[in-house]
Amino acid sequence: MADERLWQRDRAGFGSAEDISAGPLAEQFVELTRLLLTASTPAQVLQQVVDAAYRVVPGADLVSVTLRAPDGTFHTPVSTGEVALELDEVQYRAGTGPCVDAADSGSPGHVRSDDLATEKRWPDFSRAAAGHGYTAILSTVLVPHAAPPKLPGALNIYSRRPDALDAVSEDTALLLATHGSLALASTNAVSRIELEAHHLRRAVESRDVIGQAKGILMQRRGLTADEAFDLLRHTSQDLNVKLAELARTLATRHTELDLP
Repeated sequence: MADERLWQRDRAGFGSAEDISAGPLAEQFVELTRLLLTASTPAQVLQQVVDAAYRVVPGADLVSVTLRAPDGTFHTPVSTGEVALELDEVQYRAGTGPCVDAADSGSPGHVRSDDLATEKRWPDFSRAAAGHGYTAILSTVLVPHAAPPKLPGALNIYSRRPDALDAVSEDTALLLATHGSLALASTNAVSRIELEAHHLRRAVESRDVIGQAKGILMQRRGLTADEAFDLLRHTSQDLNVKLAELARTLATRHTELDLP
């Protein structure tokens, strides 16, 4: 119990004038620095940053990273839960949301909403997040590239409690994002080729499973390829489920399921 009180005091004092050099939060950052210096792949660097954010940012219940490919598309390579992938994808499809806005070249450095239930800036995302019980979000810019084009990304922190992501959370997240950005740059862990290859693999996998689902619908309903794809796309939007995920479910469970 004493250790928990010390930890909470340390987190509350972060960003203030209080000396926390010997506290558990400072120890976490020392450990994070050590892990980042030994990381040799983009996945290792990003996973360490996400894990640290989940542990030390006050109010964090779900964490993800948004990255942008050279073609301008966004993807989520690392997260602490599948829901983060879904909520990030809602923003990518809409072309707006805290993750996307924080990763914009003109970003102010961070984007925050204290109550998504009343948020008007991103109606699709806010509705989806609130539907999953997440009522606040903080996205801070993450720079995975040392050389142009820098293609900023974002570190995204979701909370189930309105107003939980306060100024202390913001300071902690910004420091984590800075640590992550420096580690990625100094170790050359993220290269354009590697990101493109990762994104291409995801695209190919999605394309293949969508093709399988289209074939099932074409055979089952006598649809053309375009009609089958339109049915998948509309159903994905109606159910608020990623197109590839819907296609994968249909392809693997087509004997049990049918689209509306």
